[in-house]
Amino acid sequence: MRDDYLKLAQERVDDPRILVNLISQRVRQLRFGARPLVETLERLDPEDLALREIMAGKISYELPGAVSSSPEES
Repeated sequence: MRDDYLKLAQERVDDPRILVNLISQRVRQLRFGARPLVETLERLDPEDLALREIMAGKISYELPGAVSSSPEES
């Protein structure tokens, strides 16, 4: 896994535990034949490809039970 990709992906996903889960799930999908969401000129490992997809904003996440940041109306 390339350190420069990891640092850039950490700018998108602050929590390292969430980042690890996103990468592992996407790597599993790629290894089972899913097509990459980003184009690359070089041959990358699935881990690096998943990081590139996160960096590009192609992969996102939603926390279950997340509270809305907008104030409630009375």
